[in-house]
Amino acid sequence: MKACSNDQLKFRRSHRLFWIGCLIYVLSAGNLFAQNETVAVQDEMATDEVEIKPVKNTFESIWLIDAQTVMVPVKGTFEADFQHRFGTWENGYEDFYGVFASSNIRLGLDYVPVDRLLVGLGFTKFNNLVDFYGKYAIVRQMKGGGSPISISYYINAAVDTREEEDTNFEEGSDRWSFFHQVMVASKITDNFSLQVSGNLAWFNFKEHQYDAEGIDLGQDKNGQVSISALARYKVSNTIGVIVEYDYPITDQEFFDPEPNLSIGLEFVTSAHAFQVFVGNFQSLVPQYNHTYNANNFGDNQILIGFNITRLWNF
Repeated sequence: MKACSNDQLKFRRSHRLFWIGCLIYVLSAGNLFAQNETVAVQDEMATDEVEIKPVKNTFESIWLIDAQTVMVPVKGTFEADFQHRFGTWENGYEDFYGVFASSNIRLGLDYVPVDRLLVGLGFTKFNNLVDFYGKYAIVRQMKGGGSPISISYYINAAVDTREEEDTNFEEGSDRWSFFHQVMVASKITDNFSLQVSGNLAWFNFKEHQYDAEGIDLGQDKNGQVSISALARYKVSNTIGVIVEYDYPITDQEFFDPEPNLSIGLEFVTSAHAFQVFVGNFQSLVPQYNHTYNANNFGDNQILIGFNITRLWNF
């Protein structure tokens, strides 16, 4: 059983205030953007008719570090994703700051069959995971009027395909886990975009916990609620600074995941996005990151990672 110190309680309260502030900022900044657009529209209506259209490139990719963004490419887009996470650099030169430590790799394929809907699948090295996912752009931020924010919904279902003797699963359904995410984002200026999201990770099976005498103490809750924030600031047409922060909410009985902080750079062309960063998420599949992350940024359990995406339009 875990016990929370006064410092931990103060830390959690401060994080709640931080997330409330992020949400208020996105909504208020979006409303201010909409008000400014309305004034501009009113000024221009005296002379020309203004076209209302979606804001372009709130983010440059469907990925920002370890998180999905609100972006859904245009209909007919095919995308290939390559994601790599080195080991943590806490051992220093011994394993060359994680480069020669155990790494994780994910290969993903995405397609947009109809407007606003993305579907895909991925293959991950850890636990031989195969994940299937979809994302739908519910609301799009508009220029010239309309919504000041974008809202998208993302769902992921992953199956652990390891051999039976390598797992403790009791039934076939125990291999499955799920992730639900509602994202709210705004392109606040031409150079700055911000996104916040509420997340739910769900595992059909959690490992049993035992004491020193082998008595079964039970299991953690199947669900894990968390919140996330993403930001991107463009320093040029092709380079941006990117940041991700993820904070767990659910108080588990045996194991609470560590928050994630990642900072990096993004380089883009019309068909490619390359992101390189440091952070402490390594699992690559979101429900595993948000439920089982044991790397603590403050304890130097930090790793180098990169994402590469390639787009084709048919």
